[in-house]
Amino acid sequence: MAELIRVGMADYKVGRAPASLISYGLGSCIGISLYDPQAKVGGLLHIMLPDSTQARPTDNPAKFADTGLPLMLQKVLDLGASRSRLVAKMAGGAQMFAFANATDIMRVGARNAEAAKKILQDMNIRLIAEDTGGTYGRTVQIDLETGVYKVKTIDKGEKEI
Repeated sequence: MAELIRVGMADYKVGRAPASLISYGLGSCIGISLYDPQAKVGGLLHIMLPDSTQARPTDNPAKFADTGLPLMLQKVLDLGASRSRLVAKMAGGAQMFAFANATDIMRVGARNAEAAKKILQDMNIRLIAEDTGGTYGRTVQIDLETGVYKVKTIDKGEKEI
């Protein structure tokens, strides 16, 4: 049986086939995978916030899209991935709570998705699939043998992207 590597909140893990990476309970957070289909190596990052410069200083770069993605990218490359073959998939970014008179700052899920897309674009990594938004939580898993990214929800079932 292949190893199932758990990725916590504000965390990332990298690995190689036949392992799978899983992150539970994404609400406004986003699970972003990087995967090299030829080398069969990849990573999964569970970000909480889009931008480290707009938050209190932290010693955890995986908490933010702008610091976590470059960090995970380097670790995936260190495992033998080729930057030119890397593809990304992501899910999460829900609006879990409704606020009257909501300001942009309260749109954490949407801001996380927007930031992740921009950073991937800046890093020249293709985002080939996403399941973001909505008002429901998700659990995500990437199979490093096949690159299949599963998105599981309580009410909406399970799908592969």
